[in-house]
Amino acid sequence: MESLIVSLGLVFVAIVILLKTAVVVPQQNGYVIERLGKYAKTLNAGFHILIPFLERIAYKHTLKEQAVDIAEQICITNDNVQVGVDGVLYMQVLDPGRASYGIGNYMFAISQLAQTTLRSEIGKIDLDRTFEERGQINQNVVAELDKASDPWGVKVLRYEIKNINPPQDVLSAMEKQMRAEREKRAVILNSEGERDAKINEAEGDKQRLIKESEAVKMQQINEAEGEAQAILAVASATAEGLKKVANAVISQGGPDAMQLRIAEQYIGQFGNLAKAGNTFVVPANLADLTSMMALATDIAKRKTAE
Repeated sequence: MESLIVSLGLVFVAIVILLKTAVVVPQQNGYVIERLGKYAKTLNAGFHILIPFLERIAYKHTLKEQAVDIAEQICITNDNVQVGVDGVLYMQVLDPGRASYGIGNYMFAISQLAQTTLRSEIGKIDLDRTFEERGQINQNVVAELDKASDPWGVKVLRYEIKNINPPQDVLSAMEKQMRAEREKRAVILNSEGERDAKINEAEGDKQRLIKESEAVKMQQINEAEGEAQAILAVASATAEGLKKVANAVISQGGPDAMQLRIAEQYIGQFGNLAKAGNTFVVPANLADLTSMMALATDIAKRKTAE
C-alpha cells in the first residue's frame, strides 16, 4: 500500500515537472527564457522543453504589429495657438530579448516619447499649416521614435494624427477667414467672367466692323469696276458709232447726207432758240454753215484714212 502511494506521488511529481517544463509557444509570439536568473534564449513558435528548476519563462512578448492610442495633449504652434492633438501609433517587437532587458516598459516609454516629439513638431509650424502638413509631421515623429526605440528591439512602423482641435474662438476666426476667402474667390471669378465677356463682345464688334469695312471696300471696288466697264462699253460703242459714221461719210453720197444732217440740226437748234426767247443772236455770215460742213467732211475723211 505504501509503495502504491509512493508510486502515485512520483507520478504526480513527474506530471507537475512535465507541465512546468513543457512549453508550447503560439504563433507570432516570443518567450524569453532565464536560466538561474540570467538570459538564456528566446523561444519562438512551437513545442519546447525547459530544464526543470533551472530555466523559467521570464517574459512573454507578442510579435504582432500593435496599435497604441496616444492620448490627446495640448500643443502650442509656432504662432502661439494652443491645439489639442491625439493620434495612434503602430509598432512591432522585433527582438524580445532587448525588449525585455533594454527598458522596463517599452510601451509606456514609446507613448511618452511620441507625445513629446509631437509637441516639438507642432511647435515648429503655424496653425494653418498643421492641417495641411499632417503627413510630414507623421513622418518626422516616426523617424524620431524609430531611432529611440531601436536599442529596445522595437520597430515603430507608423504614426497617424487623428484629430487637431483648436480652441473655439480660433475655429470661429478660421471659419470667417474661409468664408471671406470663398467670397473673394467668387468676386474674382465673377469679375473675370465679366472681363472675358467684355473682351469677347469687343472682339465680336471688331470682327463685325472689319467685315463691314471689307464689304464696303468690295462694294466700292465692284462699283468702280462696273463704272469702268460701263465707261469702256460707252467709249467702245461711241468709237464704233463714229467709225461707222466716218465710213458712211466717205462712201458715195455720204458727204451730201452729212451736210444735210448738219443743216437740219443747225436749223433745228435755231428753232429751239426761237422758242426759248423773243430775242436771239443770228450769225452774221450764214455762209459759215457751208464752211463748217466742208470742214467736218474733211476731218471724217482723214480719220477714215488713218
